[in-house]
Amino acid sequence: MEGDNAEAARLCVANNLNVKLLVDDNNVTIAGHPNEYMPGYDLTRTLSGHGMKVETVMGEDFEALYTDLARAFRTDGAYALVIKRPMAPGIEGAEGHPHAHEVLKAEVAIKYLEKRGGYQSAIDMLKNAKPSKSPLTFKGSSGVGKNRDDFGKIINEILEKMSPEERLAKVRVFDNDLEGSCGLHHIRKKFPEIFVRAGIMERGNYAAASGFGFEKGRQGIYATFSAFLEMCISEITMARLNQANVLAHFSHSGVDDMADNTCHFGINSLFADGGLDTEHGPDNTRLYFPADQHQFAACVKTVFNDPGLRFIFSTRAPVPDILDESGQPFFKDKPFTPGKDDLIKDSNGGGYVVAFGETLYRAWDAVLNLNESGIKVGLVNKPTLNVLDDQMMKRLAKAPFVLVAEGFNVKTGLGSRFGSALLKYGFCGKYNHIGTHLEGCGGLWEQMPYQGLGSDGIQNAVKSLAK
Repeated sequence: MEGDNAEAARLCVANNLNVKLLVDDNNVTIAGHPNEYMPGYDLTRTLSGHGMKVETVMGEDFEALYTDLARAFRTDGAYALVIKRPMAPGIEGAEGHPHAHEVLKAEVAIKYLEKRGGYQSAIDMLKNAKPSKSPLTFKGSSGVGKNRDDFGKIINEILEKMSPEERLAKVRVFDNDLEGSCGLHHIRKKFPEIFVRAGIMERGNYAAASGFGFEKGRQGIYATFSAFLEMCISEITMARLNQANVLAHFSHSGVDDMADNTCHFGINSLFADGGLDTEHGPDNTRLYFPADQHQFAACVKTVFNDPGLRFIFSTRAPVPDILDESGQPFFKDKPFTPGKDDLIKDSNGGGYVVAFGETLYRAWDAVLNLNESGIKVGLVNKPTLNVLDDQMMKRLAKAPFVLVAEGFNVKTGLGSRFGSALLKYGFCGKYNHIGTHLEGCGGLWEQMPYQGLGSDGIQNAVKSLAK
């Protein structure tokens, strides 16, 4: 929000608006302390530069705070008060620490409440609370792969093969304060010389990554949450027009295991695909959403040195390995071919479900159950979201029905485009696409079934088409 706030501050000053800005400046982000990793960062000087009257005060000094608040509200025009205070003041083990940005650990909360006294019922509740785990099981998959964390480990494997001089010349990694959530912390720890801790500035950092990747043979690496992709569309467009090389990892895609719910779904990710063919050649923007840890690793390694803009999506939730019908990992040791779809199961004359990412293993369970019930249906994995696989499209065009199941927005996701593409291949069957379409209402593993994207929801959608 800092860019928006800066523009708002300038507008307030220019129009002499009687707006009071109170900033709780705790010097904490998820990744650390801005005054340490962003030397020169100073909110008081920033706001002064916009022309605002600014006071700085210690937040725990109540008399000084009251005096400065009174002055601010008795002064006409735009006025800012930067209030310096630690995050979670008075809570041992959390005060002034980035961990206070998240939910407090139970032991920290219990210790704090015990010290204060009079909160025994709350203490008992915390001690007796047990985490809720999903009771769901799925046919056709097993194990756990944490793709969002693996991203940094896989990049490290690639970087280890370069000399120090080559790494420094060819690669630069830009973090948006989410290194531990997107796997970038692995890169920072191993190769700090190519790591840029740039703080919370998604648009500026994407522009910086594309600026570094402007030269042929260089790669800007960028990562943040999928919810923030839409902020960067203008920068993405300019990077594409300048033929920049950016490998971007957008984690926390879809809706699976998302405690933040609606505000964090990041469900319009295909907005990143808006390029045009130019005099320099066809648009080579690529959007990838691999199925499991094996395909994810193969994808990252394959596309790392590709020119242009590459977007790799992962989920907050771990994903299991996809198994073939003999029970072996389908994607293990399998090369990744950009633009190539995977036939997980032939329909043998029936319809098909097309899925990707965290929806694939749920769709695989649905397809196996449907076949056991006598409904012929196959499964296709589409890891390259914005490129049509000619051979697969010809196969699907002959099917009696096609269903696209995805964790993206049902209005703007893959399914909103895929039906039109099928028509161009002569498809005459029935078509439907299901995706995220409801506000979040709490829950973690419960969110996919709530959106109709669990195995049962996919089965019901197939049955409607197969009537």
